[in-house]
Amino acid sequence: MRSLAAEHRKRPDGKVVTGYHNSNYIVPLGWRLALLLGTRPRARVKCRTPMQAVEVVPRIWPRENEVLAAVTRHLEEVPRCLVDFGDWSMHAYHAGDPLSERGPQLPVAPVLLQGLAEFFARTAAIPKSELPPLRPDWPDDGDTTGFLHWLIDFTENWVHRPHREHFATLFEAVGIRPHAMADFKNRSPRLAERPFCLLHTDVHRANIIVDGDDFAVIDWELALYGDPLHDLATHLVRMDYDKDQHVKMRALWRAEMERAGFAAHTVGLDTDLQAYLDFEYAQSVFPDIMRAALALPARAMSDDFDVATEQTFRALGRAAEPLELDVPDRRKVEAALRDWHAALPDRG
Repeated sequence: MRSLAAEHRKRPDGKVVTGYHNSNYIVPLGWRLALLLGTRPRARVKCRTPMQAVEVVPRIWPRENEVLAAVTRHLEEVPRCLVDFGDWSMHAYHAGDPLSERGPQLPVAPVLLQGLAEFFARTAAIPKSELPPLRPDWPDDGDTTGFLHWLIDFTENWVHRPHREHFATLFEAVGIRPHAMADFKNRSPRLAERPFCLLHTDVHRANIIVDGDDFAVIDWELALYGDPLHDLATHLVRMDYDKDQHVKMRALWRAEMERAGFAAHTVGLDTDLQAYLDFEYAQSVFPDIMRAALALPARAMSDDFDVATEQTFRALGRAAEPLELDVPDRRKVEAALRDWHAALPDRG
């Protein structure tokens, strides 16, 4: 089967879709492989290959397909893994367009807002017993403060500290102190206890595939098991809702959780959600700045620095309050990027 499946990755009639974590090649399924996989011929499938990337977000389950096995039993619209070869896998394909292609900052239709709120409640209902085992050091169910501290420690130990040497001059020049995340952890509040559940953690516009009135949330490789408010916070930040839709989504999320019998998941929402919003802005400043800097070509032009400067300045502005940053003006941010870029060994 592997050789037959591999032929699909060489077909010239496919479409490449690349994200931060995976490269996807979408092709029609031949009848022989369809027969082996127990699905219909000519249906499109997604050949999914992990990409080498800077580790900036936690992955507690190394095999996305093990998570999908549980998810697709309960969320039938989510594309299932058809076959896993280890170094790559083949998935069913959900027809439609990413919400991001309909306008990255346009208001979301009310029916989709409602559907997303229901999605979070349906995800919370997936039994823990069906999920892959958790790592031994995982916080106890309900230990929301321990869960938040684990997230902060991951950012410090696996994102900030390992890349500090390479980006030290840039971080310092734009006002990010070496102990910024440690200080943030020390200031973080004690949270109310809430039951843990499955979290997607990356429900943003590019991961919401819309087809008419139907939609599916894809890309489950960053799923966690923890505080449901973390999932809501990452969604609110990464969707970039306007103020009205931000408030509306919070209300819908609470209502759907309560309607589904998960009122305990909403305890402390009005006070504790801000801790996760602050964390999302704080942790994202590191990958956002690193990606902006690394995207600069060897012979970067003024337009390249303009883009990197805007991305860096926006990330600093969002993290300014939670990390207590003294954000420099755009001119100093651009100068910091130019100095860092010029000092790279292969730039000269």
